Order: sequence, then structure tokens, then C-alpha cells
Amino acid sequence: MSWQFDPGHTYIGFTGRHMMVATVRGEFEKFTGTVVFDEHDLTRSTIAIQIDAASVKTRNSQRDEHFRSADFFDVEHFPLITFQSKQVVMTDAHHGHLIGDLTIRGTTREVVLEGEFAGVNMTPFNTYTAGFNLRGQVNRKDWGLNWNAVIAGGGLVASDEITLVIDLELTRPVEAVAVQTEEKPA
Repeated sequence: MSWQFDPGHTYIGFTGRHMMVATVRGEFEKFTGTVVFDEHDLTRSTIAIQIDAASVKTRNSQRDEHFRSADFFDVEHFPLITFQSKQVVMTDAHHGHLIGDLTIRGTTREVVLEGEFAGVNMTPFNTYTAGFNLRGQVNRKDWGLNWNAVIAGGGLVASDEITLVIDLELTRPVEAVAVQTEEKPA
């Protein structure tokens, strides 16, 4: 069954090291996607996400512009970052791996995201809501995000290892559940 992103409660972002000592966080404010979520068999679920690369925000406007440049996302030539799931592998009822293709700057690589399924609840607004938390480690250079600079005393400005973070809250109307139930054969 199709679910929708709840944009006010969904976060798509990343963390990386800055100057080898501090953690920098970034997020993408604009994204769309489709989710087919089977709460009875999570392995039959799929997700496709399209992220507006220019919507990157790191709480530093100069750094945001640098991320938009050809040194990083090159948003003029590659306006979208995409993720398309290929497989869900569950390790227990609430944990597993989401395997999919991540495309940045026209380069596609398979990534594995560790996932936690937080469950499904009915809201006071006559909808159902479901929650997922996904994390994964990637090397940014695998997508051609190669810019860096050497700092005094050795080391680099930006780490190669990046943690991807996707916190999803999905929603669907209660009526969709009723329609689905009515369509099932007896």
C-alpha cells in the first residue's frame, strides 16, 4: 500500500568531520518520493526518493553555496540526488537493512542503510503514521565529491567518510485501510 512522506516529520541529511575534529551536519529541505510499505511483511516494501540537491542546508550559507558548486553536488548540472531501494532484509521484527542505489552527480552506487522500524500508530487526525530510522556510512569520493584542502599540522578539511541519515515519518488516511480491507478476498 502506498504511503506519503510527512515532510514536517521527515529528515534527510548527513554528517561528516570538519577539520578532523568537529561534526558538521547537513540536511536537504526539499524532497519527494514514493513508498510502498507492507507492515505485515517489510521485505515487500519499496522506497524511491528524489532530493533537490540545491536545498542543502548546513547552518552556514558560505558552506551551503560551496556544496552546491561543482566541487561537490554541482547542482547546475545534477539538480537531483536519488535513492531507489532494491531489497529489504530484516534481522528481527524491527531492525534490518535497506539496500538500494544512491545516485549523486550522475554516478550510481549501491548503499546499505541500517534500519529501525518504530511501528505504526493511528493519529488523532484520522490517519495512520509509521516511522523508520535509517543510517549508513559512505565514502563521498565514490560519487566524485573529491574537493578537499590540507590543514596546518596535517589532515584534511573534510572527511571522506559520511554518515547518511534518513528519519521517515509516513502517513496514510484511515480510509485507505478500510478500502484495502474491503478489497481483500474472504
